[in-house]
Amino acid sequence: MTARILVIDDEQNIRRMLRALLEQEGFEVGEAPGGRAAIEALDEADPDLALLDLVMPGGPDGLATLERLKATRPDLEVVMMSGRATLADAVRATQLGAAQFLEKPLAPEGLLATVRTVLELARARAENRALRDALGVEASLVGVSSAMDRVRALIGQVAPTEARVLITGESGTGKELAAHAIHRQGPRGARSFVSVNCAAIPRDLVESELFGHERGAFTGATARRRGKFELADGGTLFLDEVGDLGLEAQAKVLRALESGTIERVGGERTRNVDVRIIAATNHDLAHAASAGRFREDLLFRLDVVRLHIPPLRDRREDIPPLLEHLARRVAVHLGRPSVLFDPAAVTLLGRYPWPGNVRELRNAIERCAILGRDSVVTEGDVERVLGGPGVPPPTSDQTGSLTAALEQYERDLISTALSRANGNVAEAARRLETDRANLYRRMRRLDIDYRDNDE
Repeated sequence: MTARILVIDDEQNIRRMLRALLEQEGFEVGEAPGGRAAIEALDEADPDLALLDLVMPGGPDGLATLERLKATRPDLEVVMMSGRATLADAVRATQLGAAQFLEKPLAPEGLLATVRTVLELARARAENRALRDALGVEASLVGVSSAMDRVRALIGQVAPTEARVLITGESGTGKELAAHAIHRQGPRGARSFVSVNCAAIPRDLVESELFGHERGAFTGATARRRGKFELADGGTLFLDEVGDLGLEAQAKVLRALESGTIERVGGERTRNVDVRIIAATNHDLAHAASAGRFREDLLFRLDVVRLHIPPLRDRREDIPPLLEHLARRVAVHLGRPSVLFDPAAVTLLGRYPWPGNVRELRNAIERCAILGRDSVVTEGDVERVLGGPGVPPPTSDQTGSLTAALEQYERDLISTALSRANGNVAEAARRLETDRANLYRRMRRLDIDYRDNDE
């Protein structure tokens, strides 16, 4: 991963010396002769770190420039440099967000050590933020079934490698958790994990989201933006619902994987990126490729190792440990000491088919905890949450094909939601606690006729 550094100093010789030193160490380096020029160059240079002189005649001084840099780019790391700094200057620089303060004349070894330390700490903070955001709920693959044992074993085999992984499974089974586990246990575990839901990006913004854009590249592009590939440079990029990418975007992703380079929308410069790709889908991509909806060459690139996450209905022995694990999470989320379920409630939860898998189970636990009348969730509480008008609770004496029964249940559930939403797909999706793109896919798969009243 190549970091970009902006050197801001009014002395040309110092800028030239720092550029030579830093470029020799593999950094990309830009220059600015003063504070005003630095602010103007910020968008173009797009630095990860700035080396900023304290005393610069003829414009804003170092402290004023630091304040403006941090206001424009709060995540920018800034190292101050000066041969005439006072303690008050150092304190003020720290208050304004400077990461370090170096005294001139600069020692090359000390400068390089400071730059590397500051960049590494910045990456670690970004990684921690990303993991906290992504793992705010279920942070582990819980289960005692042999199916989950196989999943964990395969993760243990593939994680230490750089192999691309295609994770398959129904919505809500925990594909992103598996991707996180592969990342954490792999050689890039200390670097960034960047996730993008390909199904949730509007078609006309897919390229910008993945590859970034330059200012003015299109209407509304008022500032330069890094795409997901750049943000994941050195780490892992998780392409969730990759089967929902359009063919044009698929071609560009394929080119990025083959060449290791990307180009921002509206840009002319190619950039090297080093990312490990983990993709996930609930589609049959082989079938989509044969139907011309997914590029076969991209499928071959993504499907180096395949990891399938089984649905919850096929590993019902995992429901009790999941229930215990998720109940603890829900209790913390709701600010309660504990969420307990009586044995009859656990039995009923174990008989339910869970078309929404682990995600639906967690939502059901939270609703039970909120709507339950006592400190312990009862069978009646579960029936009220899982049943509702027109949706009878599942029974253990159902007969016939399990797949057909589940599809009919899902069809009835969606049709009821559409009816109550007067045909508004977005509102039906909200009632079903899913996103609209996922609901559209399910409706097409189940051949549900509808008249879209979203407008």
